[in-house]
Amino acid sequence: MLTIKKEHITMKNLPNRDKLLQNFSCCNNWEEKYLYIIELGRQLSPLASEMRTPYNLITACQSRVWIAMLTQSDGSIQLYGDSDAAIVKGLIAILFILYHNLNPSEIIAYDVLPFFNELSLSQYLTSSRLQGLGAMVRSIRAQAALRQ
Repeated sequence: MLTIKKEHITMKNLPNRDKLLQNFSCCNNWEEKYLYIIELGRQLSPLASEMRTPYNLITACQSRVWIAMLTQSDGSIQLYGDSDAAIVKGLIAILFILYHNLNPSEIIAYDVLPFFNELSLSQYLTSSRLQGLGAMVRSIRAQAALRQ
């Protein structure tokens, strides 16, 4: 069984949804948003080496991306992830903020695209990054479906 150490708790350093929106609203241009996304990625806890498995690797991304999921005792999902690309790691952090404390059914039902539009990110991400983001969302939803 996989043991998660306290220092590997993903959300301890990340803002909640409301604070994320507030922080993005303070960004004056795309460059500031880009730097903030990278900073969010830096705040993700390190991914445990035993989670860097082929099962957790998102193959439809240009960057190397791992996303792992564990079910908590209350039925909510805890996500863990990493990427070798700074901006992608930041996008992972945003996804984790959006899915925080949701159960598998809620994850499957939650459409994250309107939130990314609200942050004005969709218009600035390249088509390959948007495709990678879609692949990450599909993977998270697929893993959640297996836990229903």
